[in-house]
Amino acid sequence: MSYNYLPLDRKHTSFQQVQNLLKFDQLVSITFDAHERILNCRTFIDDKMRSDDQLFYGINTGFGYLQNVRVDADQLKELQSNLIQSHACGMGERVPLAVVKLMMMLKIKSLSYGHSGVQIDTVKRLMDMYNAGVWPVVYTQGSLGASGDLAPLSHLCLPLLGKGEVEWNGKIYPASEMLQQMQWEPIALQSKEGLALINGTQFMSAYGLYNLIQARRLMEWATVIAAISFDAFDGVSDAFHPLIHQVRPHAGQVQVAQTMRTLLQGSAICNGKKSQVQDPYSFRCIPQVHGATLDTLQYVEDIFIREINSVTDNPNVFPEEDLIISGGNFHGQPLALAADFLCIAMSELASISERRTYQLISGSRGLPAFLINNPGLHSGFMIPQYTAAGIVSENKQLCTPASVDTIPSSNNQEDHVSMGANAATKCKRVIDNVEKVLAIELMTAVQALEFRRPMRSSDILESIVSAFRQKVAFNDADRILHTDMMESVQFLQQHSIKY
Repeated sequence: MSYNYLPLDRKHTSFQQVQNLLKFDQLVSITFDAHERILNCRTFIDDKMRSDDQLFYGINTGFGYLQNVRVDADQLKELQSNLIQSHACGMGERVPLAVVKLMMMLKIKSLSYGHSGVQIDTVKRLMDMYNAGVWPVVYTQGSLGASGDLAPLSHLCLPLLGKGEVEWNGKIYPASEMLQQMQWEPIALQSKEGLALINGTQFMSAYGLYNLIQARRLMEWATVIAAISFDAFDGVSDAFHPLIHQVRPHAGQVQVAQTMRTLLQGSAICNGKKSQVQDPYSFRCIPQVHGATLDTLQYVEDIFIREINSVTDNPNVFPEEDLIISGGNFHGQPLALAADFLCIAMSELASISERRTYQLISGSRGLPAFLINNPGLHSGFMIPQYTAAGIVSENKQLCTPASVDTIPSSNNQEDHVSMGANAATKCKRVIDNVEKVLAIELMTAVQALEFRRPMRSSDILESIVSAFRQKVAFNDADRILHTDMMESVQFLQQHSIKY
């Protein structure tokens, strides 16, 4: 099998496959099985529309509160086009390109099950757009996370009609112009298609997956940086002893303790004689705090992977059972709760990180105040901790759960919503903030470690310190630290951890 594309059908798609899609810039393609299932479902819908006078929600009726309004057969195509245009009500910032890519892939994946009733040409066009790098312009605000991600998905699908905007090779174009350039005809939507395209949780799911990818990366960095801080603070390694974690065997806690032992193995600083019996919690409880976040990541990942391997539009079509059933698979409650949980867990990584930064600049354990020679004349690392504290406080505000809120819509037909879209977008803001706080800790820890010389940390940690020093030099006198902080962020984004 070729690995330059991701096959999409009803088979399980894993988190690793999602990561590879972005990491290796893979293409996407539905399989023969998905192709046949899509064709069969569309044929079933067409036969139903010709032979049955029954009302089917969103297929030959209006939407939401207008569910009981019959739409004439000769207006069904117009109904679907009107739906997408009227629901393209997004506002706010543009959705990041990586998230748009995931949205498109997930929409194709969901349609590939053959329970949505779309034309094969519609799915092919979505694949063509993805593989040609034609990315719809989508906005962050507009979804309540319960009728599906209506507004964001409408913007995602407008270009199928030759409407809206797209990004191609870094530039924004009217979709109509891009269709002409690509020699693509606008898709003439058939009955049910508009609803199938914009009902679904692909906005929430795409953000969730993107957040998880970044969270996994930062989870690894958080423990590595904590280990550097630990040696810089001359910590007591008893807290990582296997017996302690055997008697409280939370999986994440056990794993983080093992990672800390591995990272510190061979460290002359760690193995040196200590004058203190134990450390502050921000050092002593690294396994317990980081480990709880690690366990949460696994739980949240399970929720989102189950979601992307699901059909989330409405109604669902079951050709073999001769049924079209209205339900609520578009409701984002599982994702909303998981995204809020992820916010909290990641925020805690930043919270404990800031505390370690504070301890390192406090003038204790033989380190100079604010990690600078001649403090007083120089402020040293005083203010980066202020910045970290401000960001941590912002995260606490962002961790107010979105999922506990609901505002009725569609004349109270849609009377309980998940607000999962807000949970997902603010979760990204939290994770971006975590990266900044960890970068500040790394910069501070590496500075503090220099005051332990000639003692050395482990080979693993010293190799990371050496690589970091290629970006950020030792601070022996006050300078503009914003530059160093931004270099530290870039280092976390670009450097690969190897041990």
